[in-house]
Amino acid sequence: MRRLLGFTPAYLSVFKLAFQHKSNNQEVQARALPYGGQNNERLEFLGDAVLGTVVAEYLYKKYPTEDEGFLTKMRSKIVKRNSLNEIGYNMGLDELLSTYNNVRIAKSMLGNAVEALVGAVYVEQGYQLTTRFIVQRMLKNYVDVTHLENFDDNYKSQLLEHCQKNGQKVDYAIIKRFKQDKRDRFKVAVLVNGERLAVGEDFNKKSAEQIASRRALQGLGLPVDS
Repeated sequence: MRRLLGFTPAYLSVFKLAFQHKSNNQEVQARALPYGGQNNERLEFLGDAVLGTVVAEYLYKKYPTEDEGFLTKMRSKIVKRNSLNEIGYNMGLDELLSTYNNVRIAKSMLGNAVEALVGAVYVEQGYQLTTRFIVQRMLKNYVDVTHLENFDDNYKSQLLEHCQKNGQKVDYAIIKRFKQDKRDRFKVAVLVNGERLAVGEDFNKKSAEQIASRRALQGLGLPVDS
């Protein structure tokens, strides 16, 4: 844990809780765990808020001449679910999730673990040291901020812009909604002038729309960032 965090936690139970996913079948009494939690959802909630604030402050200082729109887009690129999943994987959080859970570890769990870990660091270390952890241990090691400046991953916006230029109408339709790992999963189709071009699937409806849009752009022979 010290190698991951850069310090030895005084309250190891809090950090163990950060990797207890809600789908875990271990029977643990809530009163036996810190902050009344049986899983990492409360720490995830806290970490999400702290991470967004720290990244916003980091970008505000890094880009002193950029406007609000640029900063908002950059923050979104860093803290979006896919980015956090990738950061979690590169940090090796899948190994810790496997240690503390007896369920199959899905990539979508990694981003949640990143946020929960940030929450645990904040609970023990406070804002200043958590900022150092996020900037030094996460952003500088696992995020290519310069690359993100020109990286456009809003495939839905790109598809809408392309179709509007060509007088085409774009619609999205949920064609299937089901449970996987006790979570809702969506299969979404993108239609242009009523014709289905592509389908995307994910645990989040907006993410599924983005996947479908990316595939539609590729199907139309348009370049996409990857």
